[in-house]
Amino acid sequence: MKVFNVLAAAFVLIVACKEAPKTDKNADSIHEEATKVVTYNAFGEAFEQDNPLLAGAMGTQYQNIQGSDSLKTQFTAKVKEVCSKKGCWMRLELADGQEAMVRFKDYGFFMPKNIAGSTVVVNGKAFVTTQSIEELRHYAEDAGKSEEEIAAITEPKTSYGFLADGVLLEVAQGE
Repeated sequence: MKVFNVLAAAFVLIVACKEAPKTDKNADSIHEEATKVVTYNAFGEAFEQDNPLLAGAMGTQYQNIQGSDSLKTQFTAKVKEVCSKKGCWMRLELADGQEAMVRFKDYGFFMPKNIAGSTVVVNGKAFVTTQSIEELRHYAEDAGKSEEEIAAITEPKTSYGFLADGVLLEVAQGE
């Protein structure tokens, strides 16, 4: 019986001292990223995310909107700029340097003014519009542009618009 106990103890020591299997650090970080829970602060009307489009795919959708048509949709994008006075509008980055100008339904809610670079999910209606010189200058003033930059606006601009009834603002980890 003593021989069995000695062999069992030796086996346990060998197994316990065995080198841990090497892991692929990239695979670990991908798994960690995939299991990371994203939390949001909600603004406006509550909505459930229903497979929101990514910014690049939304840029393609805008190209398919004709005339006075609109498209009820959700998409996720990075905030490029926010109204510095009230947070009453924001510009979102799309693909290829394009952007979407987001306003809020019935002027019913505002976004924090310090969220440039943050990720949001917007819910509402996408449309294509032509902004007047006066409107463009007003937004430039709201964004804190210089007098020279504002005066340089001399032509109307066709742009992508979005009327959001709800927005989810991604909360940075650790906040």
